[in-house]
Parts: sequence; C-alpha cells; structure tokens
Amino acid sequence: MNVIRSSDVYRNMKDPAVLKYYYRFKTLEKLNSTEVYGSSPPDIFVGRFGYPNVFIGPLVPPELGDTSIMGSPEMWVGKSIEEIVKYRSNLIRGMYKTKVAKADNGRIEEMVAELAMADKYSSVEEVLKHRPVMGMHFDEGSQPYGPSAKMVSMKIDNSKANVKIENAYLDTDLSATNAIIELYNKGIPVSKIQKSLSAGILGIGGSRKFVPTRWSITAVDDALGKYRLRTVKECEQLDEILVYEDVALDNRWLVIMLPGAWEYELVEAWYPNTTWNMDSPSIEIFSSYEPFKGRAKYAEIGGCYYAARFASSELLEKMQKQARVVILREAHPGYIMPVGVWNVREHVREALRHEPRHLSSFDEMLAFIGSKMDIPIHTWIKNSTLLSLAVKQRRLA
Repeated sequence: MNVIRSSDVYRNMKDPAVLKYYYRFKTLEKLNSTEVYGSSPPDIFVGRFGYPNVFIGPLVPPELGDTSIMGSPEMWVGKSIEEIVKYRSNLIRGMYKTKVAKADNGRIEEMVAELAMADKYSSVEEVLKHRPVMGMHFDEGSQPYGPSAKMVSMKIDNSKANVKIENAYLDTDLSATNAIIELYNKGIPVSKIQKSLSAGILGIGGSRKFVPTRWSITAVDDALGKYRLRTVKECEQLDEILVYEDVALDNRWLVIMLPGAWEYELVEAWYPNTTWNMDSPSIEIFSSYEPFKGRAKYAEIGGCYYAARFASSELLEKMQKQARVVILREAHPGYIMPVGVWNVREHVREALRHEPRHLSSFDEMLAFIGSKMDIPIHTWIKNSTLLSLAVKQRRLA
C-alpha cells in the first residue's frame, strides 16, 4: 500500500493535483459516518447549475471551535495558497435541491438563511445521503470548498443573528441594492453581505430568491462599486500620477491613477500553467474597459473586473477625487489554482493601503511599470485601451 507522507507532499506543493488530493484526503480522514457535526464559520453555498432548481446548503468542517477564518476572505490577505486550501478543504458541502423562489419557505431553506445571518461560527449537523465524494471545487468566481454530498437534513444548535443583517431581513420594503449599501455602510464585511444576498434574505418581500454564490459575489461588488462611483464622478479630478503596488500569491498588482475624469480598465496577464492559461505556451492577456458613462455589457474578464473596480472606487471616494484608473495584473506560475474573486478585491484593497508612488511625468510612469512588471511596457500599451489612449493624447498634446 502506498503511504502519503507529509514531507513528500510539501516537497510537491507546487503541484495543484498533489495539494488538492492531500487536503481532500486529510478532511475525509476525519469522517467515519454520513453525519457531519462541526462549527460552520458560518458559510453557505448556493449552486448555479440547473437554475432555477439549484442545490443549497451549509459548509461545515468536522471540527468544533472558532472556525471563522475558514469563511472570511478578508482575513486571508498575507496567507499562502496552501493555507487557504487547508482552510477551505475542511468545509464539507451539504447539497439540498430546491427552487430559488423557495427562499424562506421550507425548513432547510429557513436554516440556510439562519446560518447566513449568524453573527459568528455556529454548531451545525449535516446528515448526508452518503459519505462525501472525494472531490474539491475550485472556481475563480468563488471561494473553494471541500468534499460534498447530497443532504437529507440539517440542524443548527447555537446560532445568533447579526442584528444589522436581521434588521435588513425584517425590512421587506427595502430593495436588495439598498440593503447591500446599508449593510456596507454599517460596517458589515463584503463577504458577509454576499452570503446574505445568496441566501435570499435581502430584497422586497415576496420577490426574494436564492442567488447562486458566484452571482451574488459579483452582484455585491457591482452594486457597491456603482454606489461609490456616484460620488466619485462628482469629485475634482486627480492632478498627479499615483501608482500603488502589491505582490501576493505570485500575482503582481499595479494600480495606476491618471489625471482625468473617471475611466477604468483591468488588464490581466496569465502566464502558462496558470488558471486561465493551462494549455498555451505563451502569456495570455485579457482586458475589460469602461468610459465615464460605464459599460453596457458584462465585462469580458468577469467578476474580477467588478471586484477591482469596487476596491478602486472605495479609495477615490475617500480621497474625494476622480481619475482614470488602470489596474495591471500579472498572474505568475506560482498561482497554481484559483482561490476566488476575493483575491482580486482584497489584494487591490491591500495595494491601495500602501503609500503610493507619486510620479511627475508619463515617461516616469512607463519606466516605473517597466521596473515592476516582467511583461514589456509596449505589450501593456498594446493590450490596454486606457494606456493606448493616454499615449495618443500625449502625442497630440
């Protein structure tokens, strides 16, 4: 019999298959029946396949105690991919099929909503149809989770609702968008608001629905970004070039703020053997852009675009400035697997917490980009609408 040694695994942690297998195995080792009892962070997951008939359910580790870090992406800045996978692989997903329109209408549906409202980690029991499947779900759109199985029943022992979220739930005349904004302004973490929307506890009474987790994440980032931009677009224009930077999970980030009225672009460069570029031998570059009036279509890059836009709008609103914002991302081979849109939101936020580089000229900015990124500056300009426009405007001037 082959024995998996921890030392062997850690020598191969750069292999995503080994990493995923190791932590799946460690989680299933803790289970000896179809009953899972543990402290949910709290966290839930709502699937999107088969919509409007979807699987809902809790995410529960087979352990008790303070598990809040497992469900709080805001706490993962500075953590390694191995640590994040370790947190999330512990969460066993119970899957109960229901209609999205049945939010708050059925015992399990009510308990999923109750768990989403919980103020802190809560004891949950899942009774599953069979032992969880040895699998682990990874998606750039949402946080990973561990093994899963169809669920027969669930029970919550010591859940206490967050008062601010409960008030939004009880206000059946409050639209989902206004509830999202109100909770954000009251200091509720973005990830917690996303779970509340997903659980169908926000919005006008009678029209509330479960929202697939992946969709709810983007919906909250989009709503909060637009909310901040209403103020930003009325502010004075930035009068200097600012560049913020961060490096995390083998991703390099540059957030460039140029003088001018609001425009925004996210440009991502994916190296070979990374999430969105597994088969090509060359670097793949993607971009999405919006002018002052915004976009008419969903961004090509997807949820990451809205997460980075929201993070940028937060700082601009705080500065009481508007600017042309270009975010450059290099995803290097060490980014061996996707860990969710939170990676973009929280690491752009982290970059914007740092002291910016104040640059006096466009040429100085180009030189700075060239010193921080591996990809040549002419390649960034070629693939960026905003940088290309800035170069052309400079030549005309």
